[in-house]
Amino acid sequence: MATSKERDQQDPLAGFKQEFFVEKETVYMDGNSLGLMSRRSEEKLKVLMDSWKTFGIDGWTEGEHPWFTLAETMSGRVAPLVGAGAHEVMVTGSITSNIHQMLSTVFQPTSERSAIVVDSLNFPSDIYAVESHLRLRGLDPAESMRKIESRDGYTLELDDIVEQLTDDVAVLLLPSVLYRSGQLLPIREITEEAHQKGILVGFDLAHSIGAMPHNLHDDGVDFAVWCHYKYMNSGPGGTGGLYLHERHHHLLPGNAGWFGSDKTRQFDMDHEFSKAEGAGAYQIGTPHIFSMAPLLGSLDLFEEAGIHAVRQKSLELTSLLRELVGQRVPQLVDVTPLEDEARGGHIAFSHPEAARICKALKEAKIIPDFRAPNIIRLAPIAFYTSFSDVEKVAEKLQSIMDNETYKNFSNERNVVA
Repeated sequence: MATSKERDQQDPLAGFKQEFFVEKETVYMDGNSLGLMSRRSEEKLKVLMDSWKTFGIDGWTEGEHPWFTLAETMSGRVAPLVGAGAHEVMVTGSITSNIHQMLSTVFQPTSERSAIVVDSLNFPSDIYAVESHLRLRGLDPAESMRKIESRDGYTLELDDIVEQLTDDVAVLLLPSVLYRSGQLLPIREITEEAHQKGILVGFDLAHSIGAMPHNLHDDGVDFAVWCHYKYMNSGPGGTGGLYLHERHHHLLPGNAGWFGSDKTRQFDMDHEFSKAEGAGAYQIGTPHIFSMAPLLGSLDLFEEAGIHAVRQKSLELTSLLRELVGQRVPQLVDVTPLEDEARGGHIAFSHPEAARICKALKEAKIIPDFRAPNIIRLAPIAFYTSFSDVEKVAEKLQSIMDNETYKNFSNERNVVA
């Protein structure tokens, strides 16, 4: 079997590491929470800042990247990453604001169908958004928000999802990849099961976009939302994205705003809303140009590397990581599904002292991610993680556990009040 050094020498994506700002001697394993800055992204942000400096208000229509159509231009480049048509995707908003937009648009409760199904392991913001929509419609979340429970506290079973798809359910909203365990859900199967029962299906792609290819249109998914600051490396608070299947494009946006207008009529300033064609209609306010800019540079890298090559290397890295940690650090419990088709881009380990262990890793210049109450997430990123880096992580973890250096730290998350 090839050594990590030999695999690095044969890695077709190895050259991309130099595109990113990686601190020397540090192994960054938290790209599933916030990706690193690339040189291309820094350059594009400077270009967009210079367009403001040079053109002032004329930057909306002048320069290399005119602001007025920047979101539409970028959406056409993001669309292949999620397996959708350019007219079905829009770079806009954030995950939570886009959930609000999608639910306000597609969730039309009736006396027969008024429930929304979520899962007990989802990220809290998604749950807050669902609760607020139910309350706004005069519905009690305690009755109309149904949660799919987990059997093991880490993953979901397809049978348990299907069991919740009763005749009174209007919408099913799930993550594509569970943020704690890294489980990748079977999107096509779930969508088909829900559609057979007349239920709309939405997915939060926060932990899958940029880590793997998607087929949202062909899988029949009704809507999806995501951020670009994790695997897509667009920077903290970077503009997010939404997808709405073309069969729903006749719907007026539930939250209308002037950037959802037909662009040929937007500056007519008419009080009658002229809806844009496609997903562009579901924008709300003026685009955040500087928050979008780094994504331009990131997209260059994805187009050069190819999302399928990114996924292949990601699978190889995560396989090596779990193999080495399993051999050297048996104290850590691997809670991520074993099958390639059932996991995202990170591996999650459970341990009662997880917060302490993460702090010890940081002191050793390994940057992990802690998720309460007991999860260590490690995400080797295809663009800037080598096979040798993964081996180093396993070695450091073994040393920390064997020497119990984690006991030098408190077992709680450091949070600035």
